[in-house]
Amino acid sequence: MLDPRLLRAFAAIADANSFTLAADRLSMTQSTISQQLARLEEAVGQVLIDRAARPIQPTAAGERLLGYARRILALQEEAASALRDPAGTVSLRIGVPEDLASAPMAQTFADFARRHREIHLDVTAGLSRELMRRYRSGELDIAIAKEATASPDHRASFPEAMAWFESAEAPPAWPIPVPLVAFPPAGLYREAMFQRLEDEQLGWYIAFTGNSLHNVLVAVEAGLGLSLLPSNAVAGYRVRRHAPFEGEPPIAVSIYAGEGTGPLGELVQQMAAVLAARCGQPCKAPVRL
Repeated sequence: MLDPRLLRAFAAIADANSFTLAADRLSMTQSTISQQLARLEEAVGQVLIDRAARPIQPTAAGERLLGYARRILALQEEAASALRDPAGTVSLRIGVPEDLASAPMAQTFADFARRHREIHLDVTAGLSRELMRRYRSGELDIAIAKEATASPDHRASFPEAMAWFESAEAPPAWPIPVPLVAFPPAGLYREAMFQRLEDEQLGWYIAFTGNSLHNVLVAVEAGLGLSLLPSNAVAGYRVRRHAPFEGEPPIAVSIYAGEGTGPLGELVQQMAAVLAARCGQPCKAPVRL
C-alpha cells in the first residue's frame, strides 16, 4: 500500500518543480521531503523525479504515478471530509397518520432537517394502530395516533371533530342496507362507522375500501356510499355532511415520544403546533416534557 504522506510529498515536488518550494508548501524541511520521496521511490522500485533536470521534473514513471497519486489524495480528502460532516449520523424515526402527513407537517420536518443536519429523519405514514404498535415496540421515536382517548404517556393531545359525509349530489335517503366507504380493517374510523350503524339498527355493507384519505373521499364524492371522516379533511371535495348522523364525538389526536428534551423535544413541540393549528385556536394545549 502506498503511504498517502509519501504521495503528497511526491505530488508537491512535481507540482512545484522544486524541493525547496514543495517543502515550504507542506511546512517541512527540505531534507524531510527528500527522504519521503526516496522512501516512495524505494517502495515502487522506480526513480520518480529527475533530479538532474533544471527545473527538476517527473520521470516517465513519475508521470504515470502522478495521476494515480492525485486521485488517491483526492479520495482521501473526500473520505475525511465526509467523516467530518455530521449530517445524517443520528436517525429519528417518526410515524404519522396518512391524513396528517400534510404540507404544514412536511414543512415542519424540512425546516427541522435544515437546522439539524446531524439528524436523519425517517418518516412513515400509516394507520394509527400500526404506528402505535411500532412505537410501543421501539421501532419509532415519535408517533402521532388517532384514538378514542389518549393514553397517559402522551406528550400532547388534541380533539379532532368527526362527521359523516356523502356526495354533494347524494339522494335524499340512502337505501338499506347502507353502502359504506371505509379504510382497511384495523382503521379506527371503520369500527366507529360499524358501531354507529348498529346503534341506528341499520343494515350496511362495504361498497369501497380505500388505503388513503384521497381514495376514500373520491369514492364518497362519486356517490359510492357514506363515510365517517375528520371534518377538516374534506376541503376541496364535492361532499356534504350527512344530516341524519350528526353528533359524532371528536377523536383524540395524540403525540407520543420517548423523551421530551433536546432536538426530539423541539420537533415534538413543532409537530404539536401544526396539530393545534389544524384543530383551531380553541384546542391549543401544552406539550408535556
